[in-house]
Amino acid sequence: MEQTMFTNEVILSWLQYFSQNVEFNLAKLKMLDITGKNKNLIPTIMSNRAVMVFTDAGHPNIFYDMWNSDLGDCEIWYNEGSDPSGEIKHDKVSNMINRGINASAAMLILNPGAVTNYQIGIENSRFSCGSVQYVCREVRAVIMNKLNLGDQDNICIISGESIAVEAAMIAAEGSVIAVEYDPRDRCTMKENIEKFGLSNVTIVESLNNGILDKLPVPDIAFIVASPRIDSEIKRLLAINPAMNFVIYTLDFEMLTSLPARFRENGLERTEAIHIAVSRVNSKNMVEPFPAPWLISGRSVKG
Repeated sequence: MEQTMFTNEVILSWLQYFSQNVEFNLAKLKMLDITGKNKNLIPTIMSNRAVMVFTDAGHPNIFYDMWNSDLGDCEIWYNEGSDPSGEIKHDKVSNMINRGINASAAMLILNPGAVTNYQIGIENSRFSCGSVQYVCREVRAVIMNKLNLGDQDNICIISGESIAVEAAMIAAEGSVIAVEYDPRDRCTMKENIEKFGLSNVTIVESLNNGILDKLPVPDIAFIVASPRIDSEIKRLLAINPAMNFVIYTLDFEMLTSLPARFRENGLERTEAIHIAVSRVNSKNMVEPFPAPWLISGRSVKG
């Protein structure tokens, strides 16, 4: 069990303190402990109307980051000090951007404008403009469906920047390893991490030199297929022989080679789907998008 300074008794005392001083529905409260382990504060606030955050000292930009993510109208209820006692204060995030957290404590964040159901398939316009050509949102929605992530899953994503962002939001208690070979793509990925307030994403430049040995073991991998795919599959299976895979490709020769590659690595294909998306533009012309194949596989032994 993960160690934290906020034991059940401490949490109950803070709950009682806030419930006595603020009108909110305890049944709809989301609690988030951001001490010790990386947790995604900003996406949590975006999708919940009331969040009680347990935090330690040393977050100098916490309110500025919230304001920078269009959460300036959220209301913060807090007190001075580390104990659930004394006068309670409240203010909007927009008035607190120069403040930090200087003591372990709890605060209540109210966001009446929260989108309480997560929408799979983020608009491409929300991602950072950079070197990356993002897959269209409809295709990404299908990819997320096939990954079927749980909130505690660990996932390795190779050259799939927007997939890494959505995966990090869903696997809020897990972790995302984003493999970006191109330095420009790594910069774009970093910009997206900051833009979406993600704390559970680790960017690496390759799978070499034992990098994965120091990170949480992935349960599943999403790979944009390239000539490196054989070595990528072997390295991932070396750290988790029961790894599940979802392979994305637009290349016909790569597609036809995947059955043999799977057999060589002790994998069986579980699904193969082809996705085609077209939109009608303002001139009533049909605009097609790239039509990828998604090939899912798992270990025969698993």
